[in-house]
Amino acid sequence: MTTTQAHAQAKFLEGWAHHQKGRVREAWAIYQDVLKIDPDHFPALHMAGIIAAQAQQLDVAVDLFGRAVEADPNNADAHFNRGNALKESKQPAAAIASFDRAIKLRPNFAEAHNNRGNTLKDLKDYQAAVDSYDRAIALKPDYIHAHYNRARALTLMKRFPAALEGFERATRLNASFAEPLHGSGQVLAEMRQFQSAIDHFDKAIRLKPGYAEAYNSRAAALMELKQYDAALVTLDQAITQQSDLVEAIVNRGNVRAELKRHAEAIADYDRALALDPMQVSLHGARLHAKMNICDWRDHDRDTAAVLERIARGEKAAAPFQCLTFTDSPDVQRRAAEVWAADIPRTPTPLPKRARGEKIRIGYFSMDFRQHPVAVLVAGLIENHDRSKFEIYGFSYGPDTQDAMRKRLEGAFDRFIDVRDKSDFAVAALAREMEIDIAVDLGGFTNAARTGIFAQQATPIQVNYLGYPGTMGAPYYDYIVADRTVVPEDVKQYYAEKIAYLPHCYQPNDDSRIIGDQVFSRGDLGLPPGAFVFCCFNNNFKITPQIFDVWMRILKRVENSVLWLLEDNPTAAANLRKEAEQRGIAPERLVFAGRAPQGEHLARHSAADLFLDTLPYNAHTSASDALWAGLPLLACMGTSFASRVAASILKAVELPELVTDNLADYEVRAVALATEPGLLNEVKQRLLANRLTAPLFNTGLYARAIEDAYTRMLARLHAGQPPEDI
Repeated sequence: MTTTQAHAQAKFLEGWAHHQKGRVREAWAIYQDVLKIDPDHFPALHMAGIIAAQAQQLDVAVDLFGRAVEADPNNADAHFNRGNALKESKQPAAAIASFDRAIKLRPNFAEAHNNRGNTLKDLKDYQAAVDSYDRAIALKPDYIHAHYNRARALTLMKRFPAALEGFERATRLNASFAEPLHGSGQVLAEMRQFQSAIDHFDKAIRLKPGYAEAYNSRAAALMELKQYDAALVTLDQAITQQSDLVEAIVNRGNVRAELKRHAEAIADYDRALALDPMQVSLHGARLHAKMNICDWRDHDRDTAAVLERIARGEKAAAPFQCLTFTDSPDVQRRAAEVWAADIPRTPTPLPKRARGEKIRIGYFSMDFRQHPVAVLVAGLIENHDRSKFEIYGFSYGPDTQDAMRKRLEGAFDRFIDVRDKSDFAVAALAREMEIDIAVDLGGFTNAARTGIFAQQATPIQVNYLGYPGTMGAPYYDYIVADRTVVPEDVKQYYAEKIAYLPHCYQPNDDSRIIGDQVFSRGDLGLPPGAFVFCCFNNNFKITPQIFDVWMRILKRVENSVLWLLEDNPTAAANLRKEAEQRGIAPERLVFAGRAPQGEHLARHSAADLFLDTLPYNAHTSASDALWAGLPLLACMGTSFASRVAASILKAVELPELVTDNLADYEVRAVALATEPGLLNEVKQRLLANRLTAPLFNTGLYARAIEDAYTRMLARLHAGQPPEDI
């Protein structure tokens, strides 16, 4: 050893003494002095690299570890620590190379195998990660972190039983380690065993009272159970523990939106975006929350910003949200495709099934209860031809035991409650039951279970009724439509093939009972002698553009009012304010609360004309109005959602109530309101047509969709791919 080297080593030992006593700043300064004396001093380079890594000075750490392995290429620890620094600095390929070098030098280096697995997990190469963890565990069977990390990777692979076993093994190795209990809870939640998941989260929190992530996961499980008030309390606890936990802030915004506390939801979305601008889907959620309360400040700018992000391929808005603020089927398909791409897809090959005597149709929904989808579809289920079809209901929604739920339970040949089963388990069940055609009644609506269809539950999968747009996914074979909602010139914007029905894609129940209540206008808060325009669409469907038209109509029709659904008080207040800004007295807007179905249908008799919205038309509410004898005026756009009312009106043989631009819509509304004979003639034809036209002929509709199902299956058995029907 030269004199210089001896001096450097003595200096290093001085720094190492400080380091051992926790005096890191002093140690760092001395290590730097050592490296000035001897730039290739391995111990100083290595220990300085460790200090830099602990201080999150990753670029410095990578450089120091790089110089250390040049000084001593055969030191496994230096390669290992360099790999850790490279992983943290988002250089995974180089990190893996460093771990591999460390392992080559020390084959029994369990920690290097483990951290190599962590890096592969970051790269989403989950099987390779599991292989690395397996090698670490083989070398060190009680290596708790390797067991835990392996279980995390298995969770991401959706191998839930194996993941659960791994987390439980880690818990057995150390009962005071909270993280595996949290992991077990997350797996149980994925398996839809939410109460058991909550029990595990509670155990984790007892071990680690400040465990913000566990509070957030607990709240997510409560959200799935629709226990929103309890979820909100738990999310507040998570955020109290960690004020910058973005996932909890987003979840709190979502819960507040479910509770119709939209202004507070917007505040949470804003806060989450400020903390993490990469939460791009919040731009759509924020816009939708504003639309729910009719807060139109910066509406055009907000909409343009979301559309621009979608055009760039960003997951900027949920597909359903897009239906409410754009009429472009191109944009809607782009939004659906990017959303669908994030849904895990590990389809199991379907066994070849011989053509059965009867075609087995499975309807999948969370809405087999008093809900617009159930109101529309109940009569169809009852009218299916049981000599040719077996009809199964797969319910993943709440068991409300209301009258509609009980009716549907009796209407299906077999009704299966699958809400406690994972997407994988439901798909496996459908395959086991040899269902021929799976019909998704939900699509990208609230609490969607698209993952069931991503696993290829059945040979043919159909997007139908609940979501009026393309799913943008290759595993949906058909979308049920008609030539009004999906004309030939827009078919390219649908990932599915089109199953065209002859009249209207929307089913109706011709046994629906209109309540026998007789309402005076005074009972409903309406002026006795006024002309009553109404719109019972959800508030988020009311855009500034359509509201401008409505206010011009009110100006032109003296002694008229607009009767709207009040979904929340904030929306009502904002709409009255917007009316006043447009020169309309706020009291000319009258609001109705939600009401039971029969009563709701009965109160339509107090209105004179239903004014529809754009770009998201009335769907079930359009059929409600027409069934109750109330004419509806529609403006037809380009997207599926904007053409539904037109389809419904044509199927009830009132095409003159369909316009294709808002100028004509305004003129037609004023004419119907100011020419009593014209409106009366329309009402009389509606009353006659509702009993004879195709729209409300449930039996005729059932035969039409059965023909479509039969032709879908015939193509499959003939070895032909899906094609427009």
